[in-house]
Amino acid sequence: MKPNYSLDDMRLFWVVAEAGSFRQAATVLGIPPSTLSRRINALEQTLGLRLLHRDAHRINLTGTGRQYFERCGPLFSELNDISGELHAEKHEPAGVLRIAAPVNTMYRWLAAALNQFQLRYPKIDLDIRMSNWMIDVGEHAIDLAIRVGEPRLQGWIARPLTLVQSLLCASNRATQWHHIQHPSELINYPLVVSSPINVWRFIHQQDQQQIDYSPQGNIRLSVDDMNIAMQAIEAGVGIGYLPRRVVQEYIQQGRLVALATDWQGPKRDTYLLYRDRDNQPLRLRLLIEHLLEVAPKEY
Repeated sequence: MKPNYSLDDMRLFWVVAEAGSFRQAATVLGIPPSTLSRRINALEQTLGLRLLHRDAHRINLTGTGRQYFERCGPLFSELNDISGELHAEKHEPAGVLRIAAPVNTMYRWLAAALNQFQLRYPKIDLDIRMSNWMIDVGEHAIDLAIRVGEPRLQGWIARPLTLVQSLLCASNRATQWHHIQHPSELINYPLVVSSPINVWRFIHQQDQQQIDYSPQGNIRLSVDDMNIAMQAIEAGVGIGYLPRRVVQEYIQQGRLVALATDWQGPKRDTYLLYRDRDNQPLRLRLLIEHLLEVAPKEY
C-alpha cells in the first residue's frame, strides 16, 4: 500500500507518545497544543486507526498506538542520532579529513603544518594520500587537495596558497656544465628529470622572453621524487630543473651551482582545493584557515 501520510506527522505522534501529554509535547516541539492535536487527528484519519485515548490531563496509547509507537521509536531515535552527528560536523572540531598532496610539498612544509594542526585539534584525524600525480579525488573521497599549477577540478574552489619557482642546477663538481647560458644548450648535456614536470619553462629575467624546453633523448634519470632527483644532480649524473626552495640550501652550501641564471622558471601558484565554500564541516574550515595562515610565501 502506498503511504499517503506525512513522516513529520509520524514524528509528532512519537513525541506526544513519549511526552505523555499534548501540552508537554507542544512545549518540546514549539507549536500550539491545538495544532498538535489537529495533526494527530489527521494522522489517525489517514490511517483509519485510533492511536490515542485522550482525556483532560493526559493521553493513553491504544493497542494499535502502542504498536505504532514501538515501531516508530527506533526510526526516530536513529534520525535524532544522525541529526546530532550532522550538527557536530558543522560545529565541533572533530572527525576525519582526507587530504591529497604532492610528495615534495609534504616533505618541504606541509607535514610540519599538519602536525601543528593536529596538536591544536586532537579530535581531528587526518588520512593523507601523497602523490605527484593527480589522483582521483572522487574515488578517494578527498576533502582537501593541494596541487601545483593551474587546477583542473571542475566544481572545486581553488585558493592560491604559495608560489613555486624552478631553476637549472648542476653539481659543483661538474664544472664542464657551469658555462651554460641558454636553455637551448641543454640538448648537448645529460639531464635529470623530476616527473611530473616534463616541460621546463623559462622566462628571461630582463626582457621576459619565454622559452619551453622538453627534455628528450638525453635523459639520464627520470624519477617522480625531487629529493632523489636532487641527489642524482649533486652526484653529477646530470643537470636538473628543480624548485628554488628545494635546492637553495644545497646552493648556499656550495654543493650545487645554479646555471643560466638569466633564465628561470615562472612563479607558479600552489592551490588549495575544496568543494564547498559555505556548507563545510568545522574541521575542514579550520584546516583551510590554518594552511592559509602558515603556508610559506614561496617554496
